[in-house]
Amino acid sequence: MSALIIDGKKIAAEIREEIKKEVEKLKAEHGITPGLATILVGDDPASISYVKAKQNVAKKLGFYSVQENLPADTSEEELLELIRRYNKDSSIHGILVQLPLPKHINEERVIMEIVPEKDVDGFHPVNLGNLVRGKPTFVPCTPLGVMVMLEKIGCEVEGKEVVIVGRSNIVGKPLAILLFQKSKPVGNATVTVCHTATRDLAFHTKRADILIVAVGKPKLITADMVKEGAVVIDVGVNRIGQTPEGKAILCGDVDFEKVKEKASAITPVPGGVGPMTITMLMKNTLEAAKRMVKK
Repeated sequence: MSALIIDGKKIAAEIREEIKKEVEKLKAEHGITPGLATILVGDDPASISYVKAKQNVAKKLGFYSVQENLPADTSEEELLELIRRYNKDSSIHGILVQLPLPKHINEERVIMEIVPEKDVDGFHPVNLGNLVRGKPTFVPCTPLGVMVMLEKIGCEVEGKEVVIVGRSNIVGKPLAILLFQKSKPVGNATVTVCHTATRDLAFHTKRADILIVAVGKPKLITADMVKEGAVVIDVGVNRIGQTPEGKAILCGDVDFEKVKEKASAITPVPGGVGPMTITMLMKNTLEAAKRMVKK
């Protein structure tokens, strides 16, 4: 058996076309253009690449896009003041501060400073609280992307055993909440979350009908740790070298080549969850703009 390769690029492209049409409609009917402000502090190469990709997609979809590049020695107060400015700016509907931040800046304070209505990353405690309560909210982009992928491939989740390896605030925890909630079409599962203190990781992963891995350890999950016919979602992105041309060689947290022979469906790295994350950011920003119409 060889698994269905879940094409994140294709799914993301289809959703982006839908977003583009909604943006055009919002402009034509209400004169509102979704606005996204992205803020980068420092010169981390990976962060620069991520922000550039987000800005490129935003512009292609017809968003109003603003990019702030700040030096690494920017003070915490300077960053907070910039966020406050965009909080008040009616042309900006979503604010994204690229993480991680330099060590002298408190990430919690920065996340708290973004008003929940413009927190399109879904990290503010108000939005996370609404997520736990099952109320409408901005869901963190990567977990939302995973949920949409499962829906798009017609994966039945209700009643299934889902194992999540990783408990970060960005992926693991929100995903667990989403998957065990009584929501349709994707939800109502029995969820196990594994982490660094889990004694026998393979015991849990081999029980999973749906296995989601997000820890940042190259090829952590091997074929003998996966149940026959499982759906495997690999969120990890690891740089394991570079080509002679200097291009990064990437792999996931799952041994893709071997696990794909055992799984019923699997995401590749790259080209799996990654494109969905940026697309969900655009979806959240569009939703923030649409809420302005409802006010």
